[in-house]
Order: sequence, then structure tokens, then C-alpha cells
Amino acid sequence: MNAPAGSRLRPSREPQTADLQPQGGSAMEPPARSDAGAELNAGPGRPPPQRVRFLPAPGRDGAIELVPTMVPVLAEHPLVRGPRFRRLKVGAGHRLDVKASGVFVLGIGHGNKLLTDLYNCHLSRAYTVGGLFGKATDDFSDTGKLVEKTTFDHITREKLERILAVIQGTNHKALLMHSNIDMKTQEAYELAVRGLIRPMGKSPPIITAVRCVQFAPPEFQLEIHCLHETQQYLRKMVHEIGLELKSSAVCTQVRRTRDGVFTLDDALLRSQWNLQNVRTAIWSCQFKVQAEIERTLGHRDGSDLPRLGVETAHAADS
Repeated sequence: MNAPAGSRLRPSREPQTADLQPQGGSAMEPPARSDAGAELNAGPGRPPPQRVRFLPAPGRDGAIELVPTMVPVLAEHPLVRGPRFRRLKVGAGHRLDVKASGVFVLGIGHGNKLLTDLYNCHLSRAYTVGGLFGKATDDFSDTGKLVEKTTFDHITREKLERILAVIQGTNHKALLMHSNIDMKTQEAYELAVRGLIRPMGKSPPIITAVRCVQFAPPEFQLEIHCLHETQQYLRKMVHEIGLELKSSAVCTQVRRTRDGVFTLDDALLRSQWNLQNVRTAIWSCQFKVQAEIERTLGHRDGSDLPRLGVETAHAADS
């Protein structure tokens, strides 16, 4: 989930669906099996529902009378029906491939619907991307099969930044084109003021901002903000930057530092995955999630984000 708290995330695996049924959205490291269901079942549960039964009781003159009495429904008792939480359904947001790391957003229960709303917002994501000049591989990563070695002594930071400026300018034109907005209208002005000029449908990957944050040849590091990208697209971008600089380059790192409204400050490390931390993460993120959905899509989700706790037990029956 995009649940909050760590500052560094380890590389992820291809997202899986955890056997867990839920509530809320949050950011974390790549998903894995969780004991959240066991923790929920171990907590205090709701008392069994009551119903009216007519039970015999002594009456006047020693006669037996039927008296209405509230008694628990034993069919709902934990010893009869078993654990209330048998599984929780966890949905995945924008995926991270096996070679990438960083913020990975999960939705629990009601959060699965919010994941769809956030997807429809088409929010940008930010990455820290590392590169290494002087060689090329078959998959653009530093772990791929080496296909070429080149010189890089002629590359300067100024030359790299000129290439980045060209990339950003080209992608800015693509952003405006795929936004399908007449830039001479009042609507375009209002959307620009609100920061909402972006494609609201399918489009090719678009780089909204890119800058060099570290340059120590042969190594360099970029900060990239983008839409509709894949991690492999970013690796290929590093490769193409190397070609533009009359050299070659491979990608050494792809780390997502922000996914829409979720940042590394919102993320939970795998060692922090427990019921209390997940619940805290959901509560700390729910208001900014709702605010972004309302700002971008122009509507508010009709239901409040439910609490992840024993109160949600009835939603997890299966």
C-alpha cells in the first residue's frame, strides 16, 4: 500500500495479490504475504448479534410461561463460524518491475476503488534514475549482456543538460498535443493555474520534467517526472541519451520517489508491515487522496474511507 514511514525502499518483485479483504489506500515496498488477517482475527471482535427467543420461565401459580428474551446467535460465534477474516483483497497500483524499487501503491478493500479513481486522475510520477557512460547492453541495464564499449571523456555536464533540455521541450509539445486542449481558451488558462494540463486518456510516455542531479563521469543521476511510463522506457531513455552524446550509456538504477500524491515519506518498509502501521498509513493518506480525486475528477467519493480494524470484520466474510 502506499503506507508511510520509511525513507528507503529495497528493490521490488513483480507485484502479487496477497490473500488478505480490506479498506483504504497506502504506499509501500513491493507486496508480499501478510499476517494482517491473523492480526485482525486476534483482536477483539464484535459481539454476536442478538435475537428474540421465547423461553419457558416459572409463572403465576407455578405455571410455565414463555418469556421473550434476547439471546446471542450462536451461529455467529467465532467457535462456530471460524475466523471472520479469511482473506483480504489487496489491489496494486502502478507496477514496478523486478529491477526497479521505490514507492509502490496498494489498495485494501475500499482502497481498490480509490486506486481506479487515482488511475483516472493520470497523475505524474517521479524517479531517480542512475546511468553509466561508456557501455551498452542488450536490455539497457548494467546487468544486461554487454554489446558495446565506447569512450566518454568528451561528455560534459553542459552537453548532458542541453540534451535534457531538448528532451523536455519535445515532451512538452507532446503533453499539450495529447491533452486535447486549445491553449488559447479560458479553460486552458484555468487548468494551467490548477496544474491540471495533462492527458486524461491513453498517451505515449511523456516526460514532464528532467534534470541532472549528479554528474561524476562515467556515472550520472537524473531526476525524471513523467506520465504513462514504464521502468524499461526510462532505461531506454538513458541509452538514447548516451547515443545523442556520441557515446553509450546503461541504466544502473530506477527508483520511484513519488507516485501521484504518495512519496517516500508515506512508504512502509517491509519490516514495518503490521496491522497498526498499515492502519496509520491509511489514515494519514486518506485526506490527500480524496482531495486530489475531487480536484482532478471534480467529484468526491460518496463514502468515507472506512477504518481498518475490527469494525470492518463484516466486510471480510467469505
